[in-house]
Amino acid sequence: MLKAKDIMTASPITLTPETDIVTAVKTLLDNKINGVPVLEGEKLVGVLTQSDLVAQQKELQLPSFFTLLDGVFPLASYEELDKEMQKISAIVVGQAMTSNPTFVSPEADLTQIATIMAEQKLYTLPVVNEGKLVGVVGKEDVLRTLVEQGQ
Repeated sequence: MLKAKDIMTASPITLTPETDIVTAVKTLLDNKINGVPVLEGEKLVGVLTQSDLVAQQKELQLPSFFTLLDGVFPLASYEELDKEMQKISAIVVGQAMTSNPTFVSPEADLTQIATIMAEQKLYTLPVVNEGKLVGVVGKEDVLRTLVEQGQ
């Protein structure tokens, strides 16, 4: 069974939290990639994807409220609203990225990788070994295995 280390892109393109959004967009488009790991020093702190950047263009949905005994209560948390506002107004990668990203080890097999991608709708998975980024697996890497295996 193929593993992450067999299909990953070693030494992937990375960004830092301080990278400006325009540079990040150009990086994704110029390299025809869906997402990129975000590193602070050598530590993986997030993943920035095309979806994160598209989310900047969406309409802000204000939370609904209900009234009970003359009290007004939000149906969604203010924390979620704050996160959404921060993403929409992001000017640097650190404000737009998905923090605490899901990652896989080099020994994760293709089935595990495909399951994570399908169930969590994640198409850029950093590959981390002993706390250090060693590669990235994208949905194209998974699809390429289907062609190579003739399935």
